Amino acid sequence: MRKQFFSFLVVIISLAACSVNPVTGERNFQIYDTDWERQVGTQMYAPMKQSQGGEFILDPDLTAYVNDVGNRLASQARRKEELDFEFSIINDSIPNAWALPGGKIVINRGLLTELDSEAELAAVLGHELVHSDAAHGARAQSKGMLTQAGAVVGMVILGSTIDSQAAREVALMVPALGAQLVTQKYGRDAEREADEYGMLYMSESGYDPQGAVELQETFVELSREKDPDWVSGLFASHPPSLERVRNNQKTAQDLPAGGDIGRERYRQKTAYLQRVKPAYEAFDKAKKAVSDGKMEEAQEQLNRAMAIEPRESLFHGLQGDIYALNKQPERALTSYEKAVRANPGFFYGHLRSGQMTYKLGQEDQARSSLDRSLELMPTAEAHYLLGMLDKNQGDMNSAMEHFKVAAQSESEASQAATRELVLLDLQNNPARYIGSRAAVDDRNRVWIQFGNRTRVPIRNIVFSYAWLDDQGQTRRGQKTYTGPLDGGQQDQIRLDFSLNDAAELSRRVRVEVISATVSQ
Repeated sequence: MRKQFFSFLVVIISLAACSVNPVTGERNFQIYDTDWERQVGTQMYAPMKQSQGGEFILDPDLTAYVNDVGNRLASQARRKEELDFEFSIINDSIPNAWALPGGKIVINRGLLTELDSEAELAAVLGHELVHSDAAHGARAQSKGMLTQAGAVVGMVILGSTIDSQAAREVALMVPALGAQLVTQKYGRDAEREADEYGMLYMSESGYDPQGAVELQETFVELSREKDPDWVSGLFASHPPSLERVRNNQKTAQDLPAGGDIGRERYRQKTAYLQRVKPAYEAFDKAKKAVSDGKMEEAQEQLNRAMAIEPRESLFHGLQGDIYALNKQPERALTSYEKAVRANPGFFYGHLRSGQMTYKLGQEDQARSSLDRSLELMPTAEAHYLLGMLDKNQGDMNSAMEHFKVAAQSESEASQAATRELVLLDLQNNPARYIGSRAAVDDRNRVWIQFGNRTRVPIRNIVFSYAWLDDQGQTRRGQKTYTGPLDGGQQDQIRLDFSLNDAAELSRRVRVEVISATVSQ
């Protein structure tokens, strides 16, 4: 019956969700509509960009150029009146590009330095544009609805250079759906459509579609070299292949010959980016050296980077991290403030300034910096420190709300927030953190079974219990488990009575946790 019902449900949903693909004209299964695409794209775009380095702001002319090329292609989109197309450059060396539903499209700084012409740029942007225009993200989510129940909100853990030789992790509260949408590996049909119709949009926009052929040929060669940057970037979600090269060659033959290549124009527009590329290469080496605990090497590489481009916020942020790791909080703070001035729209400098001023006892300045960092990019660390500031000022309700958010991640801040949350709330709501129930063994003796739902050791757990004896009288008692009971662990205590009939347990016995303390 259940299988029949599920099959019936699938049929009903499928009938209701079949729609005509506005790009290909084919009928596709899709539950999520345009309103969903626009809402998801708008909500996810800013945090996804923040989590990957923020926007590249040092060359506004290059940003304007990428937008001009993107909008030239978007003018041919089949849903240009429905979607809000937007194009950004992400300040990340990994060669990558991605699209969110609703027309939100990104290309990384690291990919722009590898392209050779405006036609190749148009091929990348056109491919991503079709992913949005053909609703590939919405279609993938629609198919997933039938096979999994995924959470919409979660965390992406990103490597950071904060406060430990091993590069402690900072949990960013990035929606899991957004992370999934920009890292998912599209199916072959979706990739074929994005290639084919991206080339069509190129041709309709006046570009030579041969640029897309050359781009895929280059990608195939690069994939053979197994460069980790490419493998972890564009090739992770858009794997190249000889099949795609042949398909692009065939598509190009079916399109009008000729068109704009823009090789010299592209080189002029990316001249600054090519000039500062060595700076970012040195910066990436410096980050690696920090994570390996090689501070002298990291400083040498960072000095090279800053000598080439002293205006880059990421460089000042890493300099602050090096000072922080060397236990120099005042100097670290100075560097983080430079990072904020260099790019006030990127969360990292604000977050690290907040951490340093908190350590230095400058609570008002810490609160201001942390609040601003949360506006740009929610992090477990900022929520934890704001919770501590609220706790210090006696605002326990606000502190608990911050600790609850921070505790959702998987980071050092999460563990600290969980402890603070338990410290504040355990006295009032012990049963929220200690699960308990009555149980009987094979001799009908009654026990209390209990478990620590937190990641914090808890001791002196007091249980109140009541039972109906054989004469129908209510009897009461208490038991104390001294502990400690570690986070996630379970144990049991035997009570001083038995039942004649184990089936009577739920009717005759009640157990409740009435107090507990956090183990120091």
